[in-house]
Amino acid sequence: MPTPQAFILHAKTRPERADAFEAFFLGHVAASRAEAGCIEYHMLRDRQDPSLFIFYEVWASQEALDSHSSLPHMQQFLDARMDYLERDFEIRAIDMLSPVSYTHLTLPTNREV
Repeated sequence: MPTPQAFILHAKTRPERADAFEAFFLGHVAASRAEAGCIEYHMLRDRQDPSLFIFYEVWASQEALDSHSSLPHMQQFLDARMDYLERDFEIRAIDMLSPVSYTHLTLPTNREV
């Protein structure tokens, strides 16, 4: 069984571009969630620092994540990201210690693999 791939991504925008970043990227959330292999996909905005966006993503496998990353809308986003960001992404791979929240999926946590 493939190992789920999970990470948290911090996107620190330039303050004057934060709202534009939200508007630009929020449109990609539904498309990403509809992709095969997407388990969790959340875009969050920090309350104390509204120029900081946090993405929480869980993909069924490395193959699913690679497929997502190579799609045209993601390539467009990657190409344009520095128009919005103060610095490039900070990405932290994480291990899933609890089962996914969707009850219809039966993927193992990273500790079960």
